[in-house]
Amino acid sequence: MRPLFGFLAGLLFGLGLVVAGMADPAKVLNFLDIFGSWDPSLAFVMGGAALTTFLGYRLVLSRLRRPLLLPGFQLPTRQDIDRDLLLGAATFGVGWGIGGYCPGPAWTALSLAAPGTLVFLPAMLAGMALATLLRDRRTAIA
Repeated sequence: MRPLFGFLAGLLFGLGLVVAGMADPAKVLNFLDIFGSWDPSLAFVMGGAALTTFLGYRLVLSRLRRPLLLPGFQLPTRQDIDRDLLLGAATFGVGWGIGGYCPGPAWTALSLAAPGTLVFLPAMLAGMALATLLRDRRTAIA
């Protein structure tokens, strides 16, 4: 049952990304090009997502002791900002600015046969594997 609901949630998320235009790298790059052909429409998408998440979390956490399909909520507990977070955020931002993709829309664009995803997704997966390898190595040394 859990994989089915996970699939349905992913499908709904991907559909939302396509409808919002996040799977179109040109639209994303135009949003980021403030001094060029700036398209502010994605700000409404991001604002709507932030508002929905803010209200949804408060509603769900105030009414449920645990999720329906898991033994507990998996919420972040760390609140500090460390080097890994800053490097990851910078890498994410630079990659997003160069390619116009972030991970969710890239997977969605793959299903649309967008050609840029065939370069972006393997590079993203290689970067994630390298980051995991370096983190595990650093943990083993410490």
